[in-house]
Amino acid sequence: MEDTPSHHAFDATASGYDRIFTATRIGRRYRDVVWAELARSFQAGDRVLELGCGTGEDAVWLARRGVRVQATDSSEAMLDATRRKAAAAGVEHLVATQQIELGALETTRELSGPFDGVLSDFGALNCVPDRRPTARALAGLVVPGGLVLIVVMGPICPWEMFWHLLHGEPVAAFRRLRQGAPVRVADGQNVRVWYPSPRRLRQEFEPWFQPLGLTAIGCFLPPPYLEHLEDTKPGLIRRLAALEPRWSRVFPFTWLADHFMLALERLR
Repeated sequence: MEDTPSHHAFDATASGYDRIFTATRIGRRYRDVVWAELARSFQAGDRVLELGCGTGEDAVWLARRGVRVQATDSSEAMLDATRRKAAAAGVEHLVATQQIELGALETTRELSGPFDGVLSDFGALNCVPDRRPTARALAGLVVPGGLVLIVVMGPICPWEMFWHLLHGEPVAAFRRLRQGAPVRVADGQNVRVWYPSPRRLRQEFEPWFQPLGLTAIGCFLPPPYLEHLEDTKPGLIRRLAALEPRWSRVFPFTWLADHFMLALERLR
């Protein structure tokens, strides 16, 4: 399986990303968890750097609350979608876009701080094998006491394992345990993906940042690609959704989820 440069791979997915993730009911449940944390973390007038902005859903949400966002992505098609959303929402004056490869953040000279905080949502940093250079670069861009929120896919997702084993797909069931394995994101488009544990992610951001909290996203709910369960098992999904906030900050559920969100603070 041949790898595709990440910007080309995600160019190919930009047109369908919202339909596959953002517009799904499970995807919306996931994003609501992140937005609740964003509401607590950033205020009007803050300047936030977003790494891997995708189609701009989070950038526009923040901008509607008066937050200035520097939205970055490796994909120009994703940035185009972000600009269109910002214009449609009337917040284009608060959302600036910039094409940046996450793996090259440390050598990027065009990005200028300071920023009050950073957001990287739903797996953008899963495309980087070692996030220490990224953390080091952010240490020079974020003000002391600034908040960093990172949402990544973890290495153990029981729902995914169970579902694929049930359907006779052991390779898919255990794909997250194969660090750096190519993953298909579109027809003929593959990128390598790494799945850090919460411990590893914390260690990569030391000694510049201190952890504030860890939240599971999808510890009971299934991954968004199982959206059809909202129709076939609505009662089950409602009950599982009710369990999420109760247990999402409790070990071992913080390690056993589709995604997890790590909140960090820039050391003073």
